[in-house]
Amino acid sequence: MTKVNKEKKANYGLIMVVYLLGIFMGALDTGIVTPARTVIQESLGVSDTAGIWMITIYTLAYAAAIPVMGKLADRLGRRSVYLVAILLFGGGSFLCGVSHIFNSFPALLGARCIQAIGGGGIVPIANAEFGTTFPEEKRGMALGMVGGVYGIANIFGASAGSLVMDIFGTERWEFIFYVNVPIAVFILIAGFFCLPNTKDKASSKIDGLGTMLLVLMVLSLLYGIKNIDFFDFIATVTSTKVWPFLLVFVALLPVFIWAEGRAEDPVLNLKLFTNRNSLVTLLVSAISGIVMMGVIFVPQMCENAMEVPTGSGGYFVIALGVTAGIGAMSSGKLTDKYGPKLVLMIGFIASIISALIIIFFVTRNPNIVNVFGGLLMIGFAIGFTMGAPLNYMMLGEVAEHDANSGLATLALVRSLGTVIAPAIMVGFISHAGMNMQDNLMGIMPDEINVPELPYAEELMDMMDEQDMDMGDMPDLDDMKKIKIDMTDTGDSDFEIPDEILDEMMSADVTTIMTSVKHMTDYFFDEMAPEMTEEIYDGIDQGIAAMNDAVSEMNKGLKGINKGRRGITQGIDGIASAINGQKKGVNGMKQGRAGIQQGIDGIQKGIDGIQSGLDQMQKVVDQFNALEDGDPQKEAMRLQIEQMQGAMMGMKAQIAEMKEQMKPMIEQRDEMTKKINNLQGTINKLTRQRKKMIGQRAEMDKAIREMKSAIADIKDAQWKMGELKKGIPAAFEGAKANYMKALDAKEGEIKQCYQDTLNVGFRQMFELTACASVVGILLLLMYRKKYKE
Repeated sequence: MTKVNKEKKANYGLIMVVYLLGIFMGALDTGIVTPARTVIQESLGVSDTAGIWMITIYTLAYAAAIPVMGKLADRLGRRSVYLVAILLFGGGSFLCGVSHIFNSFPALLGARCIQAIGGGGIVPIANAEFGTTFPEEKRGMALGMVGGVYGIANIFGASAGSLVMDIFGTERWEFIFYVNVPIAVFILIAGFFCLPNTKDKASSKIDGLGTMLLVLMVLSLLYGIKNIDFFDFIATVTSTKVWPFLLVFVALLPVFIWAEGRAEDPVLNLKLFTNRNSLVTLLVSAISGIVMMGVIFVPQMCENAMEVPTGSGGYFVIALGVTAGIGAMSSGKLTDKYGPKLVLMIGFIASIISALIIIFFVTRNPNIVNVFGGLLMIGFAIGFTMGAPLNYMMLGEVAEHDANSGLATLALVRSLGTVIAPAIMVGFISHAGMNMQDNLMGIMPDEINVPELPYAEELMDMMDEQDMDMGDMPDLDDMKKIKIDMTDTGDSDFEIPDEILDEMMSADVTTIMTSVKHMTDYFFDEMAPEMTEEIYDGIDQGIAAMNDAVSEMNKGLKGINKGRRGITQGIDGIASAINGQKKGVNGMKQGRAGIQQGIDGIQKGIDGIQSGLDQMQKVVDQFNALEDGDPQKEAMRLQIEQMQGAMMGMKAQIAEMKEQMKPMIEQRDEMTKKINNLQGTINKLTRQRKKMIGQRAEMDKAIREMKSAIADIKDAQWKMGELKKGIPAAFEGAKANYMKALDAKEGEIKQCYQDTLNVGFRQMFELTACASVVGILLLLMYRKKYKE
């Protein structure tokens, strides 16, 4: 008896190893392609839109295969279908690698379908085997191991893909598929010898119509859901990539229900959707799928929180994987002891706690304690919600012969959660990332300090003093600081190319500064030549305007010189006229002096005659004073009479001489008048000459100033040529200054990057928290009790 028990224990152990190894291989492959997708699509020469199909087609085929493989296992035996599934998975993996040799993307997609069909039968069959054939005291632990292995492999899938490519090189990406082949061969050999072929003894017909309808419905529903952008729901749900497929699902649903009602052995037990407990189990399974999908973004969240390079987040996930494995195995034992409801509630509560840790601590105050605290709780949440409890609940609702199909239905419904959740979560991250550029632009310096250009200040002072119209000559004062607008909005001429945007979107917190600097480099490389050319054109226009100014000044200088010569001639003419007038005045003055001498001579004659006349008059008066009869009087009478006669003649002579003086006086006065007039003319000409001399002095000053201005302008033209030569170096200096300003803001830029992405991570874990609350509420409606 003891020997038999030891043999059974050994058999159970080997059975568990074979099934768990298959689960590990299948779950690992769900994520192993993710890091290699871009490498594969570039190698096969397909676009990003086409490349995503290597993941999409696997998801669709995997989900469609689950219920079919589960039902076939019920009818044909679990070992047979499981080994076929392993063969398909291993063969599909081999063909995926071979597609690289033929460089054929369609061949890769076909091989991925074969892989997925095989993968769809691995987990449900293993769960059914553990849940129906293992002793009850080991059943929970075994189912827990399934959940643990599946969760750990799923978590480490992406890291495994990166590791394989690091070992073999990205150009040998086929080895991420070839690694499955030896594992599959081992499982096939070991499984053939040790696995029991448990199967249903019923002889009813296989539900071919229902199987076909179910596959079509699953493919249509999942493909339609995968193409929905939940942040642009109306636009995407009305697109031809969504609504026709959802319409096919809705149209086939009543047909499928009718077909299943008529089938002897339906591929999908519809009673599972009418029984409260089984319906709650299925809904909670979908919720658990949503909760589990949060793990996909945990590496990226850890990288962002801890500021480590992309790909390093997998090291943090180790903690999550360890606790997920421990939680899965513990949940199995606890399920055996206390039933699945309590275990699931603990798992959802742990999920809520982990979400709160991430929302309020990891994304707001990241440190190693907060990050690992959140990861440990996520691991426990996944361990307690995946695997044992849900499988236990479903096995409790179906007959043993329907265990495979029941668990397949459970996995199918869970896949709905795993499809919907990433679509929403990616939307959170994507929409957070859409704000990245604007947020970073708000942090980055918006102006450049340009090194002072040679002679810039002197040139601006000169242009201000000269008040010159320089056309489109740039304001050199404004060039000391240049506004920077690296947005690609309508207000900016700068358009960020797709490769820079892709680099920004794929950057992490450790490379965002490099990406920002690459964008800055591109901005300067793209915009600096345009701005330089614009400045060159402005400077050339300024130089041309200066040439025009010099030309106009030379014309003005020629006119001024001509005017100066005219004024000089006028001054000389006036001086000659003044000299002539002065000579005339002098001659007239000499003539007037002669006339005056004549007048004076006549006047002296008159005065002499008048003096003699006065003497004679005195004698006459003395004669008249004598008494009549005075002998003296009588003696003098004759003399007096003669004297009186002489006096009469003298008076006549005086009168005649006065008459002679009159024309001479008039002539003298006329000459005086002419002299005065000529003197006035001389004075006027003198003033005019003085004024013209002043004008000539002003002209001389203007000539000197114009010559100086022309010299200054020519000097300015030379300086502008030197300034033009200094523009490239100035832009290089401006770029260096801007890069220094960026370096000074490195902390702010990284913080901005973290904060922007953290918005998406918070929203993502708010979703998982809400989903966990819904899961708890659903479990409250679950009424089945389990005995210890």
